[in-house]
Amino acid sequence: MAVKTFAAIYIGSYEVSLKIFELSPKKQLRKIDYVRSRVELGRDAFTKGIIGYELVEELCQVLKEFSRMMEGYQVTDYRAYSSTVLRDVGNELFVLDQIRLRTGIEVGILSNSEHRFIGYKSLAVNPFFEKLIQEGAAVADVGGGSMQITLFWKGKAFTTQQIDLGLMRLRERLTHIEDRVVDYESQIQELIDKELAIYRELYLQGKKPKYVILLGDYIGDILKAEDRLEDGTIEAARFLKAVKRFSRKNSGEIARELNLIREQDPLLTASVLLYRRVTEEIGAEYVWLPGTNINDGIAIDYAQKHKMLKPEHDFDGDILSAARALASRYQGYTGHTEVVLDTAAAIFDAMKRIHGMSRRERLLLKSAAILKDCGLYVSQVNGADSSYGIIMASEIIGMTHLEREIVASTVRYAESPLAPYEEVKDKMDQQSYLIVAKLAAILKLAAALDQSRRQKLRSVKARLSDKQLVIQVETRENMVLEKGLFSVYADAFERIFSVQPVIKEKHVFD
Repeated sequence: MAVKTFAAIYIGSYEVSLKIFELSPKKQLRKIDYVRSRVELGRDAFTKGIIGYELVEELCQVLKEFSRMMEGYQVTDYRAYSSTVLRDVGNELFVLDQIRLRTGIEVGILSNSEHRFIGYKSLAVNPFFEKLIQEGAAVADVGGGSMQITLFWKGKAFTTQQIDLGLMRLRERLTHIEDRVVDYESQIQELIDKELAIYRELYLQGKKPKYVILLGDYIGDILKAEDRLEDGTIEAARFLKAVKRFSRKNSGEIARELNLIREQDPLLTASVLLYRRVTEEIGAEYVWLPGTNINDGIAIDYAQKHKMLKPEHDFDGDILSAARALASRYQGYTGHTEVVLDTAAAIFDAMKRIHGMSRRERLLLKSAAILKDCGLYVSQVNGADSSYGIIMASEIIGMTHLEREIVASTVRYAESPLAPYEEVKDKMDQQSYLIVAKLAAILKLAAALDQSRRQKLRSVKARLSDKQLVIQVETRENMVLEKGLFSVYADAFERIFSVQPVIKEKHVFD
């Protein structure tokens, strides 16, 4: 493979950034330039709900310059993304069209899940990250519009939660008291403390991670003069002491003390307070500042998808771990869940030649099997609809919004008749609808084999034989109920795949 030059562009709430990387034949990613330009799109986005023409003009001028830089570096490919600041405004499509026409740059809009996952990839390529998450770590990713806290426990993602308080949003809410430092600090704390208290009670669930990992702007400037341990971490007490000295200073005073070029940056005060309060609330022993950002994640995501870098971290394991944590929160993870999970995977594997789905869809099926019963916590009568609502209202790191829709719909239609495509076309395209239909048919059949929820099966094997799916089960109990109701679910399966499922039962004795 020849050396490839790649550019990662990110349009944020208060700045637009470009990083240029070189990817060598040895599959090493090296940063060769980094440029940031202040464009406060959030000023309009979070107050007016649209981006005004003056800011659109300013944004396009910056992107034109980025385009010239990419030509100078002979960039062979690029990716440009934005998240909250363009995703949630009323004139998103018009802004994207103007960018394309004026600069030639195509900008993709990331969902919150996609945005945070890409940022998380910038950490996961660091071998030190694996050590930290084995001991428990909370990643606090602070952006302009929101922050995301993701808890890793025993090496896997446990839970993730978006908190709607980013630096730019905080500033826009509190502009009128910005110069009154005491009030400004107390108001920021009131805004974030409630959200952090809810997070601690609902999502930490008594867990105390050893590390807090801080991602975002300004943090490197705030601590650039501080001593760190050999592994790049800093003791939490020392970190808090360092940031507390800025708490009663305005942004100009902080900038002068840190010798920053921009002396009047109102986001500095908000960032100091936010990083401090997050660290205090999580209660970790150490803070790690990896120094990476979304641009690094964009480059790593691109390299992995094009098989230029091999991920060492088990991202699929994170998805299943987060799904289990979500199901357990609603008391929906039981012995029945394990039976359905194993059975569904066995059926999927036996049907590969027929269903035409990939390893990724197998992961979505397993996630659906894990989350199938979470809605029963809300309603036994409308459990499937409740499960759908819980899944769509939650975030599972590593899943896109569309994938979460596929999982939630699979759970819903494993219990109820599949809706016509016309009723759901605003939520998914035709290809995704077909995937939902296939996964729901498999999940429905798997659940039918443990209809009594008594885990009668000791083992399940499945194989394709002509136009039949032969499901060989070993059991110590009678399966009169399961076999009696099986034909109902078998008919639905046959309509989707044109394959007839049959049970072959073998009794075993201890």
